[in-house]
Amino acid sequence: MRAMLEQLTTLAAEGSVALARVVDTTGPGPRELGAAMIVTEADEVLGSVSGGCVEAAVVASARQVFATGHAMTDRFGYADGDGIAVGLTCGGELEVFLERVGPERAPVLAELHDEVASGRPVALATRLDSTAEWKLLRPDSAEPWHDVDRDALALLAAGHCGVVGADECEAGVSSRPRVFVQVFAAPARMILAGANDFVRALSRIGRQLGYRVTVVDARETFATAARFPSAHEVVVDWPHRYLRAEHEAGRLDERTVVCVLTHDAKFDVPTIAAALDIDDLAFVGALGSRRTHAERLDRLRAEGVTEAALTRLRSPLGLDLNARTPDETAISITAQILAERGHASARPLDRLDGPIHFSASGAGHS
Repeated sequence: MRAMLEQLTTLAAEGSVALARVVDTTGPGPRELGAAMIVTEADEVLGSVSGGCVEAAVVASARQVFATGHAMTDRFGYADGDGIAVGLTCGGELEVFLERVGPERAPVLAELHDEVASGRPVALATRLDSTAEWKLLRPDSAEPWHDVDRDALALLAAGHCGVVGADECEAGVSSRPRVFVQVFAAPARMILAGANDFVRALSRIGRQLGYRVTVVDARETFATAARFPSAHEVVVDWPHRYLRAEHEAGRLDERTVVCVLTHDAKFDVPTIAAALDIDDLAFVGALGSRRTHAERLDRLRAEGVTEAALTRLRSPLGLDLNARTPDETAISITAQILAERGHASARPLDRLDGPIHFSASGAGHS
């Protein structure tokens, strides 16, 4: 939708169009969450939600939206390429939400367009029901909205689109509306130094959590895309040199996570020193035993890293789960990252009082 935002803003100010967006996917699919298609009342089509598989059916649904004025949802599953059923030949599933967008939406669209053009992170939250109510969310939004604002803001912080809400109460009725959160912000980054099994496991979980995952290692033989299929990019370079270049280019921010898993002092000491030299990183951690950690601290001090900077280093990395395998270790590490990101205690919930969910900016458990 980002690429079509200016067109949508202009068209909505002039009259009504039907806006179709991909709000959920399962399995392989041709388009990403938030991919949009605009249908005019004259059946003119702009954009795509599937690359051609289901567009004709979406146009038919758009006519129904124009006729009734009510938003609706279309769901498409697998369809044999030789058959007559409408669906996806790739084997995935797709949920498309359609709504009428007219002059009454123009002010919100104009505001959204300005925020996106400025580069400021913003999200458009949409109720996935016949009302299709909208709400613009910014990182500092404080006004409650249908009891889904906390989860929606978490997606915004991660730079990740998704659906929130639809919890069920005891009577079986939804206590919170189902809401699609379309985020207009770059995803948070996870930079993993090293090229081993621990990095492979952590890259997989990091991607599932919505991070843009980069694996960086100077050894060309080990740092290959084939060995790390979950990573968005695999970079052959010295990790400390890569970090400094990314920082100088302005591609790191206060959401960026850096984990050093190299098990080699000639890699991890300069990488940790470079990471701790960047003040606004969200998390800096290093894998290793307590003995390795103590020796590494001595080397870092010898490199001129200050005691204040060393307090930001999370090492040995991970929570106390008695993790053994790479997958278990990755869960231990990501649990620590999530706890720090959410200002949580990482203690068992059955040993805590107060609400299970709480605002990161508010009081925690007692």
